[in-house]
Amino acid sequence: MNPVQPPQRPLKALSSMATKALLKDLCGEFAPSQAWPLEVESTGGVDAAKRVAAGEAVDLVLLASDAIDRLMSAQQVMPHSRGDWVLSSVAMATPASAPRPDIHDEASLKAAVAAAPSIGYSTGPSGVYLEQLFARWGMSEAVKAKLVVPPPGTPVGALIASGQVALGFQQRSELIHLQGITVLGDLPSDVAYTTIFSSALGLSLAQDPQRLAAAQAWQQHLMSSATAEAKRRHGMQPVTP
Repeated sequence: MNPVQPPQRPLKALSSMATKALLKDLCGEFAPSQAWPLEVESTGGVDAAKRVAAGEAVDLVLLASDAIDRLMSAQQVMPHSRGDWVLSSVAMATPASAPRPDIHDEASLKAAVAAAPSIGYSTGPSGVYLEQLFARWGMSEAVKAKLVVPPPGTPVGALIASGQVALGFQQRSELIHLQGITVLGDLPSDVAYTTIFSSALGLSLAQDPQRLAAAQAWQQHLMSSATAEAKRRHGMQPVTP
């Protein structure tokens, strides 16, 4: 009689919140065909990068490309393992009960930011970009005075829905499924911002060839054309070669 094999320890991924819902769908599609169970933890991108940098054992890291590049430069993920897998644009939203401003270009966006009694935006690359944009407009201090900073674990969209934020900015994927808000659209084309989300393999995989192969297959699936429809459904776009 063959001995019972112990269950495989799940392959673990750490991602930012922007791709949480998408990854849930994609893992549901991929996991049944694999011998390895999958586990994804989604948290703030800054926190996720700090945890990987501190040496937490993770098989697949899924963050904005600049964060992946920093981890790779510091040799905190496997060298040459970066894979770009999805594109995400920054969108704007207001409470559903509020008047809908016409924001169609940079000038109208600047006017809407100036008129809004409260502003909210997420941290990470999109937040850095917006702060640079506000600085270019000479509005840094004015925005800071009415900025509502989300508590840890609270998305900007939730603050918009509750009326605490009059005009909010977040990845489109984090806004489109929320109740109580009106998504105005992406940032106008003359100031649009798109985040590349990338993946990298964890350092510990180098010691386990079978686990490495499984993680590589997972990474390749996330980048494959088979995932394009799900990405669009979640308000994101596939990366084209």
